[in-house]
Amino acid sequence: MTYLTASLLVVAALSAAQDTQTFTGVIADDQCGRNGHAQMRMGPTDAECTKICIIAHGAKYVLDDGTNMYLLSDQKTPEAFAAQKVTVVGTLDAKTKTIRVDSITAAQ
Repeated sequence: MTYLTASLLVVAALSAAQDTQTFTGVIADDQCGRNGHAQMRMGPTDAECTKICIIAHGAKYVLDDGTNMYLLSDQKTPEAFAAQKVTVVGTLDAKTKTIRVDSITAAQ
């Protein structure tokens, strides 16, 4: 029983060892992404187009850092920052390229 308990503790410690990181980029949607909104142009601005893509097409909010696009676990807060440069604090799941969001603020 102690071997099993020790094994479970090691697995739990390894999975909990993910570090919180800070990411900077632009809030976009996973359908238009870095291709821009020129083709879809679902609203008068990039921000409106992003929001409409989320609502009308089932797109998801992402953070585009210019190199990678990361899915955001929080799909409510990004709406206020659509098409804006932001700082996201959270934990990255590298396998799924998803950030578990702790906070989103406007970038300085």
